[in-house]
Amino acid sequence: MTVEWADGHRSQYTSVALRWLCPCAFCRGEAGSPGWLDSMPELSPEQTQIVNLTLVGQYAVAPVWGDGHDTGYYTFESLRANCPCPACTASRAGAAGG
Repeated sequence: MTVEWADGHRSQYTSVALRWLCPCAFCRGEAGSPGWLDSMPELSPEQTQIVNLTLVGQYAVAPVWGDGHDTGYYTFESLRANCPCPACTASRAGAAGG
């Protein structure tokens, strides 16, 4: 998935990376309990294939995955914060280190 931001920045996300970023309660956990992704599962091809993508208001996108999973809303804010481009990755590493 490619997002072209209003400021001209471009972010490209692989479907595997997006599945690992799934923000839903099942994947991330809730009420202090770990989520499914915390178990470091081996993702199947179906679990990393986006079969549909819908806009949620003007703030998020909601993918439907090949395995039927469809409860993760990816806000544009979180997508930008997790931009995988080299410049953003380096910026996050610099912020974490000092």
